[in-house]
Amino acid sequence: MWIERQIGNQISKLSKSFPVLVLTGARQTGKTSLLRRVFPDHAYISLDAVEAAELAENSPLEFLERFPPPVVIDEVQYAPGLFRNLKIAIDRDRHRMGQFILTGSIARNPHPRPLSQRERGVTVAEISESLAGRCVILELESLLAGEILTTRKLKPNHANLLKLLVRGTFPELWRDLKIPHEQFYRSYLQSYLERDLRQLLNVSRLRDFERFLRSCAIRAGQLLNHAELARDVGIAPSTAHEWISAMQAGNIIVLLEPYFANLGKRLVKSPKLYFTETGLLCHLLGLTEEGLERTPLIGSVWENFVFAELRRLLHLRAPQSSIFFYRDQQSREIDFLVEADGMVSLLETKWTERPDKSDARTIEQIAALLAEAKPHPLTLGRQAVICRAAMDYPLTDTVEAANWYHLAEKIAK
Repeated sequence: MWIERQIGNQISKLSKSFPVLVLTGARQTGKTSLLRRVFPDHAYISLDAVEAAELAENSPLEFLERFPPPVVIDEVQYAPGLFRNLKIAIDRDRHRMGQFILTGSIARNPHPRPLSQRERGVTVAEISESLAGRCVILELESLLAGEILTTRKLKPNHANLLKLLVRGTFPELWRDLKIPHEQFYRSYLQSYLERDLRQLLNVSRLRDFERFLRSCAIRAGQLLNHAELARDVGIAPSTAHEWISAMQAGNIIVLLEPYFANLGKRLVKSPKLYFTETGLLCHLLGLTEEGLERTPLIGSVWENFVFAELRRLLHLRAPQSSIFFYRDQQSREIDFLVEADGMVSLLETKWTERPDKSDARTIEQIAALLAEAKPHPLTLGRQAVICRAAMDYPLTDTVEAANWYHLAEKIAK
């Protein structure tokens, strides 16, 4: 079964405006399948094959002659030397759009240790510099909840929400519901540890890294503390820093920065740790659909799910927006503060069907402070508690209880 992706139209449109389109993203987000569907008439070659990668890396001119545009080139990170010659090939017919469609697990974050170019592949910054004015770069996340439920004709009810949390949002798991998600995530972790991680780190003790992953999962939605993580696993704090950077580069986790009007403070304060895929988080925690509601970790899993969904929606529909969390000296905290179009929205998450007025108290307090902040008061947008309510309803004059599934509609507006 094919699950229609909202980003597909955006990819098709942008390919008509640039000679090169680069689609990045983590493994299993469906990059190859999506591009082959959007560009059915393009030739296709994957550099996952050793022979193709060696040809592209060592004889790029011969490679480009053998695979002329229009062409989809998959896994381009395995041949960073190819980019030096792409510009020449593009400029032969500069006004021809959509010549090269490239995909790969390309790093946005610095690698945690010095690597050779062949070893580390190519970064987004290097692509932007070498193909300046000739390319557009997009990042593909896993599926939106709405894409899954609409295609599968499922209602956004409690049972299906539990299934979403535990099964996750990777396309392959929803294309074929017969695939056991436990086995899928075991294979996913094995592939990540054995293949991707060894390109980023000199990890001799993979069992220690697996324990590190599970320690991170227990702390999802919490402030990142490298020393604490290192102590739990029995590694040096510097190693914990290195492994966190590797997980960021591999799109396994995201670090959410705190909000400060002073930009400098954002760089020195501790971020919060979230997983990009809630299904992987539940797998690391050993949670099933039956056991999810009974665990005291349900609140952090729910917060992680809302963050991942919010991040995917904003990335698609409001790419200039930014997400932060808010915490002040009085320990008052807001899960998510979203900056978009000159306004700031405040969002809390609660695993409940019926939040009440008390759940809005902190939001109102922080909103009042931000609205009166000096010298630059902020313009407030939406204030809401994201929950499992059947429908939206007001908690106070300014704060509403917001159904999680309606996030997409609200952001679209």
